[in-house]
Amino acid sequence: MLLSYSLSREAGTPLYEQLYSAIKADILCGRLAGGERLPSKRALSGHLNISKITVETAYNQLLAEGYISSRERSGYYVASIQLAQPPASGAPQARAAEPPEPQAAPGAAASLFPFSVWARLMRSVILDTQQNLLQRVPSAGLFALRKAIADEFMRQRGVFVSPEQILIGAGTEYFYSLLIQFLGHGRRYALEALGHRKIAHVYQANAAELVPIGMDDDGIMVESLEASGASVVHISPSHHFPTGVVMPISRRQALMAWMAEKPDRYIIEDDYDSEYRFSGRIIPTMQSMDYLGRVIYMNTFSQTITPALRISYMILSKELLPLWQQKMGFYSCCVPSFEQLTLTRFLDEGYFDKHLSRMKKHYRAQRDKLLALVAQPEFARHFTALRADAGLHFVLRIRTALSDSQLAPLLRSAGLQAPFLSSYYVGPPAPEAHGCVVVNYAELDADSFGAALQKLADML
Repeated sequence: MLLSYSLSREAGTPLYEQLYSAIKADILCGRLAGGERLPSKRALSGHLNISKITVETAYNQLLAEGYISSRERSGYYVASIQLAQPPASGAPQARAAEPPEPQAAPGAAASLFPFSVWARLMRSVILDTQQNLLQRVPSAGLFALRKAIADEFMRQRGVFVSPEQILIGAGTEYFYSLLIQFLGHGRRYALEALGHRKIAHVYQANAAELVPIGMDDDGIMVESLEASGASVVHISPSHHFPTGVVMPISRRQALMAWMAEKPDRYIIEDDYDSEYRFSGRIIPTMQSMDYLGRVIYMNTFSQTITPALRISYMILSKELLPLWQQKMGFYSCCVPSFEQLTLTRFLDEGYFDKHLSRMKKHYRAQRDKLLALVAQPEFARHFTALRADAGLHFVLRIRTALSDSQLAPLLRSAGLQAPFLSSYYVGPPAPEAHGCVVVNYAELDADSFGAALQKLADML
């Protein structure tokens, strides 16, 4: 069956995005049933009078989000997912979009930071604001920055949030600590068993009961989460570090169903590193799926600008915001107004979008060079790069019978400075982590990487 959609070349939205949205809507409402075969790229492009590349890009985005699956030599098929249902009577309704109201791992290469632009904006902030820089900063952060982030969120994600829902903080670790106080120390907190160890350290330092949950190829396992007795889960669904797993829609729906089962369950969505996606659109947030108001979203500018900036933001639902203000509103914002105002201008004047576009172009080229090296015949026998379509890192699997402790001196001798995947586990590592290292390519020279691979291959 061929799909018929009205796509407009005059619209401001790219054709592939229009096609992606139309197919996704048909899947969610049941017009396209699970297991149904989609038209081939050639057939659909001819039927809709669009390029094959446009269809391929739309299909790849649907594939990345788990709405469809690909079968070798057979084609694309609709995934079996839970159909979208309206909230039950009495449940909070989804927030309607409204105009903004008037007046919150591996690092990027320092050589790409726009020093001249940043310095000019800093000077303009000093000249324009003067005494206002000495005023007390509101607890949630300056309204101007919160509005700029809300506008950026709409541009990048297509999701409306009010500036009042955004809170500014000095790094995500700061927000982790506040959330434990806000949600309560008496809860059991779950997190991905594989990920940033610092997250676990922060929870443990705040005396929170912590339980690591295993992962599979779709992300955190909901059955294990259910059995854990946890009421709060901390996840990174759009681009997991360090595996690169993108959680498909079916797993996201299962997590939302888990949250909806009990009124005291919450999801903390950590969107770290999600901006560096090199094919298709940025993956939609779970916060945009939340009609109960219990998904807490957080992100940081550490990856996109610099870790030294120490500015992160958290988005609370309108349902949670009054309680936050009541329990946590006494805290002062710990980000100086000078940095907040400079970042505001960086966002409002379009420099952030230009900088991010330049960074993505640079890192895409950098990644492609390294992957081309790994794919060379003399290296492909020993190495495989895994999930390298986003982020500033990829996992390199080394085919060897040696244990990680036996591999470590060989890596040092070869000059490959890459931590083992097993070192990112909270608790015992999974067997499949054996022989895998995490390669941060933000400032990795391709020639040095090739030489290290050659030395390591010779020793294996």
